[in-house]
Amino acid sequence: MDDAVLEVKSITAGYVPDLPILHGVSMKANRGEVTVIIGPNGAGKSTLVKAIAGLVPVSEGAILHETVDITNIRPDQMAMHGIAYVPQIDNIFRSLTIRQNLELALRHSGKEGPAKLATLLDQFPALRDKQTARAGSLSGGQKQFLAVAMALATSPRLILMDEPSAGLSPKAAQEVLELTKSLTEAGVSILLVEQNVNQALRLADHCYILAEGSNQTDGKASELLGNQVVADIYLGGRRLRAGQ
Repeated sequence: MDDAVLEVKSITAGYVPDLPILHGVSMKANRGEVTVIIGPNGAGKSTLVKAIAGLVPVSEGAILHETVDITNIRPDQMAMHGIAYVPQIDNIFRSLTIRQNLELALRHSGKEGPAKLATLLDQFPALRDKQTARAGSLSGGQKQFLAVAMALATSPRLILMDEPSAGLSPKAAQEVLELTKSLTEAGVSILLVEQNVNQALRLADHCYILAEGSNQTDGKASELLGNQVVADIYLGGRRLRAGQ
């Protein structure tokens, strides 16, 4: 049985027509696992996640979620497919309170909204205790917790996360990444772009490495930790091509 919840098949994508950033990129994310995408700056990591979320046009290839073709999905259709996206920046409404942010994320929940709100606040005690505070007053780590809580409001089966630890202190980054891993215990699948390579490889199940908009290598995250190939790619001295 194929456990893939997401499959990206040889996609070419970019912000400008005829100037692709991704060149035939392929990957899979398995159900209930953390799949991490790493690579040097400019590798196309964030572009890949945005292409899956329908924010960057895909000109070739296909993206399947639970065998359903979602290539070039409209971002507002993600929730109906059981997908949530947590961007790196602008992922909360800073002028609103924590509670208002969550209520906004739950706006389509109908009569179940109050119960879901209570569940989310129980899941994130640090947010519950400050729910009347403006989101902009939170620490960096707490803001990311709120962004994740808002993503969970739609009860997604797959969450796309773009560098959630960027700009955080080492302690806050560790807490956010540990939260990410804990979500899989409830059956949620995570596709994560992360800049903190060592921490990402320690918590992830599978890893894909991109460079220059192309697949370089992939494997079990634990086996890639400390692998010389990973170091070579980051140092820019080695690029793998199909068939190598």
